[in-house]
Amino acid sequence: MDDHDSVPVDELKKLAAGDGGDEAASGYKAPAKVDLKTLKQLDDDDESLKKYKEKLLAGSDNIKDEGGPNVLVKTLVVSFPEDPQQKDIELDLTGDLTKLKDTPIVVKDGAAYNLTLRFRVQREIVSGLKFHYNLYRKGIKIDTQSYMVGSFGPSSDVTECLLCKDNQAPSGMIARGLYVAKSHFIDDDKNTHLQCEWALKIKKGWQ
Repeated sequence: MDDHDSVPVDELKKLAAGDGGDEAASGYKAPAKVDLKTLKQLDDDDESLKKYKEKLLAGSDNIKDEGGPNVLVKTLVVSFPEDPQQKDIELDLTGDLTKLKDTPIVVKDGAAYNLTLRFRVQREIVSGLKFHYNLYRKGIKIDTQSYMVGSFGPSSDVTECLLCKDNQAPSGMIARGLYVAKSHFIDDDKNTHLQCEWALKIKKGWQ
């Protein structure tokens, strides 16, 4: 029963959520772009500026450049805090992204889940990173989520960012079926560091 998605499209349209994450509506304004050299030269008299510099410049003296894009996106991790026997699901974002939705991850309906993104900034400061996704079922947009990740300087270590905690998967018979998440990882300069689609299947159980 779980593998056969027989919910009518009209019912899905009733569940469809409006667009979210509108920066203009939220009043968010992108900060001015500052490169590493300029940031190092800024005056330290301002305590808040000093802390900001310390955060962004923490790894700038030990830059590890692997080539390729400035931001290397590594993995998206789905974990289930209320079901400790369930192993974390790691989506590898370093390979062929076109194959991600070919193997849907299985999530029990109503299960609590966390999303964690792992990435590394190589060379220059990146401001206002955001992870955004639209969730579709049968081609109908069901949900939209945007998570502010923040600004980061270069580092030789991978950054692990908890995007959301204890979110609830859809529950009930009508919610079970195949979903496609269209994801983007962008910054304030409108650079796209990740664009991919991945799939999940909401089922009555974990199998």
